[in-house]
Amino acid sequence: MHLIGLVVLAALALSQPAQAQSSYAGMQNRPIRTLSDDQAADLKAGRGMGLALAAELNGYPGPSHVLELADKLELSAEQKNSVQQLFDSMKGEAVPLGMMLLAQEVALDKAFASHSITTESLQSAIEQIGVTQAALRNAHLKYHLQTVKILSADQTKRYSSLRGYDSEVPVHRHQH
Repeated sequence: MHLIGLVVLAALALSQPAQAQSSYAGMQNRPIRTLSDDQAADLKAGRGMGLALAAELNGYPGPSHVLELADKLELSAEQKNSVQQLFDSMKGEAVPLGMMLLAQEVALDKAFASHSITTESLQSAIEQIGVTQAALRNAHLKYHLQTVKILSADQTKRYSSLRGYDSEVPVHRHQH
């Protein structure tokens, strides 16, 4: 009896068409196929999207999160003002770069969709996207470098703790 059941199950499995649906299924309907709606929104808003993790996870707080934690960090009015200026500058750089990156991704997608892409135009598009991505990452990382200079060592340590990072995150000594 068990052998008959196994034969029936095997026959059923072989008669069913293989379902090889891609994990990309549904992405072809996105406005920008190469980016999720969240990624596109983050680029438009100048959010970091993890671009500054090298700084953030190594003891260099970012201006956005420092402002969110201003009360718990006990920022002075001068510190808060300085960090706000950094945040505004960062956003002023990041938003146009994010918009540029969105336009470049749309152009790349359209070139593939229209089947007008060539090896040469692909190379050019990818290089442009790479330059924009690098500029965007720099726009986020450099403000972490400037933010840490505004905070005391204790505030930097408290920031890391409040963000839930390991106590082994290095604290950088700096002058105010």
